[in-house]
Amino acid sequence: MRVFIGGIMQGQRRDDQIDSQDYRVRITEAFQKAAPEIELFDPWAINPNSVSFDEEKARHTFLTMTKAVRDADLLIAYLPQASMGTAMEMWEAFNAGVYVVAVTPLIHHWAIKFTSNEILPDLESLLAEIENGRFPRLIRQLNSVDAAVLAD
Repeated sequence: MRVFIGGIMQGQRRDDQIDSQDYRVRITEAFQKAAPEIELFDPWAINPNSVSFDEEKARHTFLTMTKAVRDADLLIAYLPQASMGTAMEMWEAFNAGVYVVAVTPLIHHWAIKFTSNEILPDLESLLAEIENGRFPRLIRQLNSVDAAVLAD
């Protein structure tokens, strides 16, 4: 069972800095507490200094990390504001049949609305759903459906 943690990094910034990534820590801690057996895939944790990468390494990292969402069971897309990179991850997940949960107030944005299986309003709502076990149960359910389809 694998969860891809996507979300805003540079968002709408006009400089070469990164927005706070504290949400990733909070999501990771919630999953580790609620369902330690779930593998978390976090591009930021793998590439924390990515803004300092040279052009070639940055391109490779961006494209590789974006495609990695295809191997997940669940994509958490944290979007307090628009993020082009996260939109691309959502598109990849949508096309691969990965369950997408967007965490955002941008409920009318078509790129979010039409590539998400569900939309939660804020981080606190997401954390509550992880902590009460709903998302770990959902992942198990999705995997059992996939296994049943493969068995047929």
